[in-house]
Amino acid sequence: MSTHNYYGDNVNMHGGTGNVGMIKNQVSAAPASPELEAAVRELLALLREVRPRIPAASAQALDESLPALTADSTAPAQERHRALLAVAGIAATIGALGQPVLEAVNRVLALVGP
Repeated sequence: MSTHNYYGDNVNMHGGTGNVGMIKNQVSAAPASPELEAAVRELLALLREVRPRIPAASAQALDESLPALTADSTAPAQERHRALLAVAGIAATIGALGQPVLEAVNRVLALVGP
């Protein structure tokens, strides 16, 4: 008995002519809404202002979260959500300085959905 485990694309060609390759038929993601793009830009601007004023460990955590904080869908939704929650947690710990960041994170979360 033979078991085949395929991960990703699998192509089998048995003879024939004019084979031109694999057609992926993948749909590209819809562009982000202007509201989401604006909310993410605002959040990133606030983070640039706050970062020099927070402890080094918190700044490092922010830096690690930044790649997932985009308006487009290149970052997996779960990774973006996790990064937003990490930023919100940092913002919550720095008091009044973090309040605008926390509000910006909540706006982005409302726009990207659950």
